[in-house]
Amino acid sequence: MDINLSAEDIKEAYKHIEDVVVKTPLLYSPVFSNLYDNQIYMKCENLQITGAYKLRGALNKIRELSIEQKYHGVVCASAGNHAQGVAYASSLEKTNAIIVMPKTTPYLKVQSTRDFGGKVILHGDCYDDAYQEAKRIEEEEGATFIHPFDDIEIIKGQGTVGLEILNQLPDADIIICPIGGGGLISGVASYAKSVNPNIKIIGVQAEGANAMKRSFDSKKHTTLDSVNTIAEGIAVKRPGELTFAITKKLADEIITVKDNMIVDSLVMLCEKHKLLAEASGAASLAALKKLEITNKKIVCILSGGNIDMLTLTSLLNNGLVSRGRLFCFSVELPNSPGQLNKVSQILSKLGANVVRLEHNQSKAHNRFINVQLEITVETNGFEHIQQIKQTFEENNYFVTLHY
Repeated sequence: MDINLSAEDIKEAYKHIEDVVVKTPLLYSPVFSNLYDNQIYMKCENLQITGAYKLRGALNKIRELSIEQKYHGVVCASAGNHAQGVAYASSLEKTNAIIVMPKTTPYLKVQSTRDFGGKVILHGDCYDDAYQEAKRIEEEEGATFIHPFDDIEIIKGQGTVGLEILNQLPDADIIICPIGGGGLISGVASYAKSVNPNIKIIGVQAEGANAMKRSFDSKKHTTLDSVNTIAEGIAVKRPGELTFAITKKLADEIITVKDNMIVDSLVMLCEKHKLLAEASGAASLAALKKLEITNKKIVCILSGGNIDMLTLTSLLNNGLVSRGRLFCFSVELPNSPGQLNKVSQILSKLGANVVRLEHNQSKAHNRFINVQLEITVETNGFEHIQQIKQTFEENNYFVTLHY
């Protein structure tokens, strides 16, 4: 399959959508630049209207539909950003949108899709179940199915991210794109390589959802049996036919990153730049750690920022633990007055800020003699943690590590 999308094709798509989509900022990051010895820029699609780049492709596709197709409405299957993009675009074009989402979809995403004007149907326990129901609706009701990535008009729309990047930074050396089904990298690579054949396009996938990486390396379209990653936005078992063909031809490299690398990048993004991204959106920043290059202008696409607060809290806590910023441990204290004060004085002298403390007599090995004190403290690194542990042991407190 040989597919050629030109810069002109994507410029034409941009004319279709530029009245609606936000021209998202390209921000220079001193933090990531210093850390990786390159000039790092962030393309902030997490600040797009629907919180992700997916609106671009959905709007371009729906605006290309005929009057008759719009009359019969559209349908899609999605548990996230594509759903919201289709719902918003359909509302603008005055066409009905049915969004089939798995029953397991978090309430926040369901409500956001409804708020953008989509009629949500909850069906099945996974994306595949939702997809089959959406295809049934397409066949029985005559609605047009809007694929999340494997559609040429969708790809053109996503390619406008690349157009904006090279308008904002014409001499960019490298663009890093998160990959799920491959719509974003296909569009971005098509535009970027047309304008500058020397620019390098690097895709990034989570290790637990690396279907495009395997397909790219083997040059054979590959389907995974399962996916396992916190980056749900790029957790795709099989890349598209069109997107694989384009990516195979135009991408320079695809790398994979571990989930903990994604979390570390997410924490740093929140802490240093005050920007919120979902895990898949931070994958491009995590990829920087795998690059063995210096002194290049690198653009990382922050593909989305739709993350619920409970998930964010969990990921941030995990990230703080992995960076040595949170330390949880327990000690057994004699069941006598003044012991809690002694522990407090030790922590105060060490500069460890108490986040949580649980004083529980029933957890001690001998509750008539001892009580267990479980403590979570904010720390400034692994050396600080070791200092805390050592000081408690010097004061005859046996430390049990929790995390």
